[in-house]
Amino acid sequence: MNSRERVLASLNHKQPDKVPIDLGSTYNSGISACALYRLRKYYGLEEKPIQIYETSQMIGAMDADIVDRMDIDVIGLTCANDCVGVPLHGPMQDFTMPDGTPVKISAKHKYEIDASGKSYLHPQGNENYAPSYVMPEGGYFFDAINRSPGFDEDNLTPAEDFKDDFNPISDEDADWYAENAKLLRDTTDKAVFGCFGMGGIGDPSGIPGGHVLEPKGIRTYQDWCMAQLLYPEYIHEVFEMQTENALKSLEIYYQAVGDNIDAINISGTDFGTQVGPIMSLDTFRELYKPYYKRMNDWVHEHTNWKTHFHCCGAMKIFIEDFIDMGVDILNPVQLSAVGMDMHELKEKYGSRITFWGGGVDTQGLLPTGTPEEVKAQVKERLDVLARGGGYVFNTIHNIMGNVPAENIAACFEAVREFQF
Repeated sequence: MNSRERVLASLNHKQPDKVPIDLGSTYNSGISACALYRLRKYYGLEEKPIQIYETSQMIGAMDADIVDRMDIDVIGLTCANDCVGVPLHGPMQDFTMPDGTPVKISAKHKYEIDASGKSYLHPQGNENYAPSYVMPEGGYFFDAINRSPGFDEDNLTPAEDFKDDFNPISDEDADWYAENAKLLRDTTDKAVFGCFGMGGIGDPSGIPGGHVLEPKGIRTYQDWCMAQLLYPEYIHEVFEMQTENALKSLEIYYQAVGDNIDAINISGTDFGTQVGPIMSLDTFRELYKPYYKRMNDWVHEHTNWKTHFHCCGAMKIFIEDFIDMGVDILNPVQLSAVGMDMHELKEKYGSRITFWGGGVDTQGLLPTGTPEEVKAQVKERLDVLARGGGYVFNTIHNIMGNVPAENIAACFEAVREFQF
């Protein structure tokens, strides 16, 4: 099988010739630019600034040389714009990470570094508005800044508060998607992943409105969580706005890329913590599920794509509902969270949803273990998750900036050494 055939077989729950591998095709299955820079050096590849694939997490783009070196099977069609509303295509400028790693970010970014070493990004690259993201001294990624003046609980105005958050894909961006999706399809044998992500309703990374010049209303995650019980009508109105925009944008996106992608990310909203669900199943079914079902239904009625949802933590109670609302792929499969037992997940759900991730403990073992320990855990997990298809290998979420290159190499070597 070539890479695309291998991935499609597994997505259709057929055992491929070998385990398909992803690293860097999505915003939740990538690698910090800092770790990628060291990994390229470890493999003896050209040392050069790392182009940023996703700005808030400072994820590095996987160039063709390292994709070939690591035998990666999936490549990503990035979003046209990043977390602060700045185009990811076009001229680039130099930026240096706190650990000294040289990277390239959009030339349209406006940033500053204060006396304490904090780096700030301005929304839409507009210095006339307060920064919307900050990277702390010694950090590896940017955190959203709450800029909302607050809200009046007796006079809630969701339509006004979020009127600038959700906009359909522009003609210019649609042309860019069309050109680059065709380029990826025509020049590689890889499966192509669309990083759409515009259906992430209630996503903590989107609620602060980092790309909006002047966000208003309920914008902190704490307030948002409480609003789901206190002001559910507010939440419904915002979700309806976002869903309508997502459906319009899906139509535009499909007109642009057609069958040149194989899977699409709909949402990155987390519903689990390390120790349990963030909300009750009843709350999820009332506030989230109907909107997600509309998005998944549109994709399945109009395209051949598989739908991909990212959801961290102890979220097992939601999986049956994910399947019911049409989710094809679940990422990152955080096996370290309470109740996320790989044997139970594979046995109960493995024939109905594809697990994309779960390959190694990225919080504990990958950054602190030995290469031998990393290899052993990867093979143990593959022996359960990969058999029979319905599995694409990836770490659990992005590889952080402090992970040793030899551990990353051992992780992916173990996948290629694994035999069905």
